[in-house]
Amino acid sequence: MKVSIIGVGNVGGTLAQRIAEADLADVVMVDIAGGIASGKSLDLKDAKSIIGHTRRIEGTTDYKKIAGSGIVVVPAGLPRQPGMSREDLLKKNVSIVKQVINKVAKYAPGAILLMVTNPLDILTYIALKESKFNPKRVIGMGGVLDSSRLANLIAKELKTQAASVQALVIGAHGKDMIPLLRYCSVSGISVLELLSKEKLDKIIDKTIERGAEIVALLGKGSAYYAPSAAAFLMVKAVLKDEKKIVPASVYLNGEYGLRDVCVGVPISLGKDGVEDIIELKLTAQEKAKLNACAVSIKKTLSNLV
Repeated sequence: MKVSIIGVGNVGGTLAQRIAEADLADVVMVDIAGGIASGKSLDLKDAKSIIGHTRRIEGTTDYKKIAGSGIVVVPAGLPRQPGMSREDLLKKNVSIVKQVINKVAKYAPGAILLMVTNPLDILTYIALKESKFNPKRVIGMGGVLDSSRLANLIAKELKTQAASVQALVIGAHGKDMIPLLRYCSVSGISVLELLSKEKLDKIIDKTIERGAEIVALLGKGSAYYAPSAAAFLMVKAVLKDEKKIVPASVYLNGEYGLRDVCVGVPISLGKDGVEDIIELKLTAQEKAKLNACAVSIKKTLSNLV
């Protein structure tokens, strides 16, 4: 199996390393910026004898090399800068993503498309429309990352291992994310029993601001260790047909009462992409937030026309 990664900045490069070193799939890295993909591929190859994996790694500027890919991951685009919201990135990244997706559709028409570029939900929708792929094969990585951040912050507050925390965040990848605390637990115990509302509210605020916090601290660029880990988890779920339940940005056509929008909801992820969209019984408040999230995404998309 071959996984292609379009855009080999920090996220793309780290994802390539995770996939190859896990001996999960062969990797093709594509980047239009000179020899970046080729240079990183040589560097990764030089680690093969140390790590001990057997995977082929190729770096190129030629999209033809992605032919036959089972999955194409797209982190291509400009990173968020300090003071810049995900929405500020929109105009800059829409044209980049459209060009990328047209080439993916031409050279890897049978691939599952995993979008990573921000603003995630909007660009996932654009990728779907540009590619004309079956909606089950176009997926946005956002909820896995947000849920991981929420789990990590809960674990920190409770002074326990992050791996013991199960967290769930739906909605948009950004300020409109919706942490579902009643679905969050620590070794099976609800966080609602372990932490006060005041502490949970602070944790939610920190989760929402985590990306901006990292951008501000780095000064240049944005998070990439956790985003690449989230993308790796999703790639692995597809390649190994895990039927893994994860939150992801997918196309809704009546689910949750929403239509013609890509937004984060729980799905079953396997070899065919979106195996199933899981409809939770949301409270009135949660449903209102999800509806507002969808309205906001649609409004932004309408302004692009």
